[in-house]
Amino acid sequence: QLINTIGLVQSHFNPSLLVSTMLITMFDKRTLLSREVRDEVKKHYPSIVLNTTIPRTVKISEAPSFNQSVIAYDPKGMGAISYCEAALEIAERSQTVLQAIDARRNEN
Repeated sequence: QLINTIGLVQSHFNPSLLVSTMLITMFDKRTLLSREVRDEVKKHYPSIVLNTTIPRTVKISEAPSFNQSVIAYDPKGMGAISYCEAALEIAERSQTVLQAIDARRNEN
């Protein structure tokens, strides 16, 4: 389904769309289905799936009702911590990409 959705967006709206990062959300490590979906996505997109997963939590679901992000609503909860970890992982990946670009520029 994910592959089809990306293809539809590319064909109808943005042919040059490139997916650089995937974040698995609503992850419940207790269920086989969640683990299978995570493993399947990582198998098909190993280089772009973040290691961090966002758990399914009540606080994440409640936060929008209070017009807050989960980080503001429940800053010490697993949902907020997981989103912060994902942000750090994205920042680290971005830094790696920028360093590679700089290295290529310096070769010339």
